[in-house]
Amino acid sequence: MKRHPEHDTCEHLLTTGAQLCLSRGFTGMGLSELLATAKVPKGSFYHYFRSKEAFGVAMLERHYTLYNQQIQQYFNQGDTTYRERIIGWYQQSLNYFCQHDKLVNCLTVKLSAEVCDLSEDMRTALDNGSAQVISHLANALKKGRAEQSLHFSGDPDMQAHMMYSLWLGASLQAKISRRAEPLECALAHVTQLLAEPVS
Repeated sequence: MKRHPEHDTCEHLLTTGAQLCLSRGFTGMGLSELLATAKVPKGSFYHYFRSKEAFGVAMLERHYTLYNQQIQQYFNQGDTTYRERIIGWYQQSLNYFCQHDKLVNCLTVKLSAEVCDLSEDMRTALDNGSAQVISHLANALKKGRAEQSLHFSGDPDMQAHMMYSLWLGASLQAKISRRAEPLECALAHVTQLLAEPVS
């Protein structure tokens, strides 16, 4: 199997950076710490990224590419209704939080408040990535309405935006409190919101 060392090094830097940002934040992650942890020389970093900010943009774009692939694959499962899939998506996040020592494993939650006023390029990457997530959620809502597995009032795109914002806020509050209650309340609200049609 043919390997691509340059791609591997770039991917390794982005993966390592994401892990460090989840624990340190973007400004708290020093470039020297990133290079030492990744065991990559400084020259290699600047071969791929012109600055730490450009690295941050690439890291966020990679995060959303992977995350949106996971969401698309999850919602395209054909063995459950779209109502069950949407609620299950939220339930998975809640389960992860409970099982991993109250860790919110999400760069959006970790970095949105930190970098939006520091870097316009990183803010744009966050905005574009979130818009893709909302689009997948809106598409699932439309399909759920079409298959008549769920009922909600209003426009699916606006509903998806509200549900995403609700979960993002609940995730931030859960991170602050180190308790699952904000996520549990958000899940209960989503479950109530997506009512099963009366037969």
